Amino acid sequence: MSIPRGPFSAADHGHMARALQLARRGLFTTTPNPRVGCVLVRDGRVVAEGWHERAGLPHAEVLALQAAGEAARGATAYVSLEPCAHHGRTPPCAEALLAAGVARVVAAMEDPNPLVAGQGLARLAGGGVAVAWGLLEAEARELNIGFVARMSRSRPWLRLKTAASLDGKTALLNGRSQWITGPDARRDAHAWRARSCAVLTGIGTVRDDDPRLTVRDVPTTRQPLRVVVDGRLETPLEAQVLAGGNALVVGAAGNSARKAALREHGAEVMLLPDAAGRVDLALLMQHLAARGINEVLVEAGFRLNGALLEAGIVDELLLYLAPCLVGDAARGMFNLPALEDLSGRRDLLLQDVRKIGADLRIVARLA
Repeated sequence: MSIPRGPFSAADHGHMARALQLARRGLFTTTPNPRVGCVLVRDGRVVAEGWHERAGLPHAEVLALQAAGEAARGATAYVSLEPCAHHGRTPPCAEALLAAGVARVVAAMEDPNPLVAGQGLARLAGGGVAVAWGLLEAEARELNIGFVARMSRSRPWLRLKTAASLDGKTALLNGRSQWITGPDARRDAHAWRARSCAVLTGIGTVRDDDPRLTVRDVPTTRQPLRVVVDGRLETPLEAQVLAGGNALVVGAAGNSARKAALREHGAEVMLLPDAAGRVDLALLMQHLAARGINEVLVEAGFRLNGALLEAGIVDELLLYLAPCLVGDAARGMFNLPALEDLSGRRDLLLQDVRKIGADLRIVARLA
C-alpha cells in the first residue's frame, strides 16, 4: 500500500513542530527506544499531547490518547515517528489509534525498525484512517539519528568528541590535557554525554586522565555505558571509570586472572581481537548495536581517535577549540597516516559552528 507524502498545510507544520519539541524531552532517557512526540488536534484545537520517556513506559501516542479520552475520536494525530505495529514491551500504537477512532494520522517519518517499516501506517490506512508522512522528516531523522543508524546498518551513530587548542593540540607531550577548554564547553560536552547510550575511551586516556565518564553537569536520570578499549586488559582496578559498575572493558587478549579481577571490580569484560591482535573496533560497534546502543560518544586520545577514523566507523566530529596555542610538540587530535598528496585528505561537512563560552564548538560529519 502506497502512503502519500502530503500535501501539508501551515497548521500541519506547526503541530508537527510541536510533536518534535515534545519528543526532545526524551533526549536523555528513551534509549534504546526512539524519541517520539505526539499531538492530538480536533477541530483546529489541541486536545492532548504525549511524549515517550523511557523503554517499558507507554509510547507517546498512548499517553496522548489517554489524556484526550473521547476527544480523540475524529482527531488528527501528529506523530514524530510512524506508530508501531508490533507487540514489544507495550502493545501496538497503531491499534490504539484505531481503537480511539482518530480520523487522520500524520507521521514525520517511517520507522526504520524492520518490525515496523511502513506496517504501522499501512495498518492505519487499512482501518480507514487518512494517513500521510514526510512532514519535517529531516528534523525527525536528526532527533533519532542513532536509532536510525542502528536499525538501518546495525551500527550505532559514532560521534567523536575532542577538545583542542586553536593549533589543534589536545594534550601536552607528557599527556596532560586538563583543562584546555573552559567550564561552559565542558558543561556542553556533558549534555552530549547525557544523550549518548555509551561513552567510549581508550586505555591511554584512562591512565593519563583517570576520567569518570559520567554525566554530572546536566540533570539526567540515566548514565551511559562506559566502554574502555584496552587491548591487554591493563585498566587499573582503582580507575574511576570502573566505579559503580556500568562499565565494559574490551580487549584483544588477557589471562583469566586479569579478567576475573576486572569483573570483581564491577566491569564486564569482552575480548574482540582482530587479525592483527588489536581490538576489532568495527566488531565492537556491531556488538554495541546488538545490545541496543544508539549513539556512542568517543572521548579518547589521538591514537584511538585515529584508529576509529581508519576503521571507517566515525560518523560525526564534535570539536571544541580553545583560544590558545600549545605548540607543535604537543599531541594532536588524530593519529593518521602521513599524506603524500592532498587528494587523500578526509573532507568534512560542517553542520554547526558556534561559540560556547570562550571556546568554539564545531559539529562536522565525514563527507
